[in-house]
Amino acid sequence: MKFRVFIVIVALLAIGLSSAYAGNERRIGTAGAQELRIPVGSRGTAMGGSIISDVYGVESMFWNPAGMANLIGTEAMFSHQPYIADIDINYIGIATSIEDFGTIGASVKVVSIGDINETTTDGPNDGETGRVFSPTFSVLTVGYARELTARVSFGFTGSFINERILNTSASGISFDVGFIYRPGWQGVSLGLMIKNYGPSMRFKGDDLYYFDPNTGQQVAGQSESFDLPSSFNIGMSWDFLDMGANLAKVTGNFMSNNYSQDNFQGGFEYTYDGKYSLRAGYNYSDQTDWQYGFAMGAGVVVNVGGADVTFEYTWSEVDNSAFDANQYFTGKVNF
Repeated sequence: MKFRVFIVIVALLAIGLSSAYAGNERRIGTAGAQELRIPVGSRGTAMGGSIISDVYGVESMFWNPAGMANLIGTEAMFSHQPYIADIDINYIGIATSIEDFGTIGASVKVVSIGDINETTTDGPNDGETGRVFSPTFSVLTVGYARELTARVSFGFTGSFINERILNTSASGISFDVGFIYRPGWQGVSLGLMIKNYGPSMRFKGDDLYYFDPNTGQQVAGQSESFDLPSSFNIGMSWDFLDMGANLAKVTGNFMSNNYSQDNFQGGFEYTYDGKYSLRAGYNYSDQTDWQYGFAMGAGVVVNVGGADVTFEYTWSEVDNSAFDANQYFTGKVNF
């Protein structure tokens, strides 16, 4: 059994690397469905996105679904992020462990752009047409995870993506596959993940129709198809301090993106008594005009009526004077 698991991991690694190095700088910005890349939850973002090898609970469905395999009981999570340019991102999810079966989960991420005044060739001035629309991008995800051995966890998710602007929309599906390996040595964990793989998407709808003056008829326009922002991720974490009520760890992750420059992510977390946490991280890319960098956050766990309730917050730097720093507010209940 362990040999088969090892073969699967090696094969997955080979496939991921072959896909990762297929990209080049000319492909930057050509992928769509970028809402798939927007992170969720306060813990992962506070640690610079470097928790591929050290994640658990509902938020694993975004970072690495293999982390759900370690969930005990049932966990519900809600996260709110006031994003750049008055965009709001809300995420809600639930996961539960089933004895001798594994862990299943479901989540919804909704990106609300807000109200926009319509402009047209006949009414090019802001608000001239009197029509207001609100684009919405949503991702519905279901996932499954289980422990393959005492040290290897496996998980996968499937997501339905929908982007809607007025009467035009694009829909698609994407898949994530991940592993976490804990060798049982000095608190080290290794993570591996292939993220956002799926067929291309295309916008369709009534708003693509246009008037052809040569024929005097309405003609159905067709948008260009676009690929998903796929990536290959490999990470490691190390519990360098595990003494009494004190636990401290460092994490690192390399993200090879098919449609943008690669990311190098690192993080730190200190937890006291399993209840109080301080975190910091950094997200680096040499991509021109890269917006993100330092992040920090904190979390606290309280017991309410026999359930563990977690409150977490993250502040994340945005290197652009036009936008405020990102903030993440997260609540979890485990019962």
